[in-house]
Amino acid sequence: MPPKLTPEIITAAIDGFEAQKTHLDAKIAELRAMLPGGSTETAATTREPAPKKRKISAAARRRMALAQKARWAKVRGEAALPAPAAKPQPPKHKLSKAGRAAIVAALKKRWAAKKAAMSKPKPVATRKVSVKKATAKAAAPKAAKKGARAKKAAAKTATLPAQTGSVVAVQ
Repeated sequence: MPPKLTPEIITAAIDGFEAQKTHLDAKIAELRAMLPGGSTETAATTREPAPKKRKISAAARRRMALAQKARWAKVRGEAALPAPAAKPQPPKHKLSKAGRAAIVAALKKRWAAKKAAMSKPKPVATRKVSVKKATAKAAAPKAAKKGARAKKAAAKTATLPAQTGSVVAVQ
């Protein structure tokens, strides 16, 4: 039965094979160097992963393109490219005097209500629960249940002699 391949075994095998590969590449390079006109490069070059590319915004790409065009125009001796016309900014929204007055009035009303509520003395709510009341409240439902059971039992016993008839005692 073959041994179980764990991640440690697999990584060790990969490292071993890569070491063998570099050793073989070095030997191949030595042999090629011995040939007339041979190169010293290894047969297989190892590739490193390409670095991650940064994202550049469309506006930045546009600025870069314009700058490059301006540089080439300068090299060719042409006149500089005209700067692109800036987009007109939309007018800022302004608050009307009536709207501002309405907001101020609403704020004053709200703050006046809050100050009035804060100035009123708050009633001190103390709650005392006595032990007798608490136990009486807890015992009340139990007593009601016991009373109901007693009534049902009494009703059953009252109807029993009529249903079963008389019982004779034998000695």
